[in-house]
Amino acid sequence: MTIETFLMGLLIVSTLTGLFTEALKKCFDECKRKYYSNLLAGATAVVLSLAIGVAYIVLEGLAWSDKMAVYLIALVFLSWLSAMVGYDKVMQAISQIKSK
Repeated sequence: MTIETFLMGLLIVSTLTGLFTEALKKCFDECKRKYYSNLLAGATAVVLSLAIGVAYIVLEGLAWSDKMAVYLIALVFLSWLSAMVGYDKVMQAISQIKSK
């Protein structure tokens, strides 16, 4: 895996995290289930980054190595971090726009 591939994976996970989080929130709202937005966004980012990382390894037929483990751990951590930082700010901005 190259750094370009890693960054593309991070971009994909970051984009999909917002979409999946909103879909899950709508499902939970319809079922009237209580949830925490930050926890939901973080868990979604972790699951998506693991799924995309493992899928890339399997589809490319790459051998499991220490380097691949470091890339996967970094992808999970940075995806979680971007979900925690970006999600709150975007939702806060949307709520402020709606209120005005």
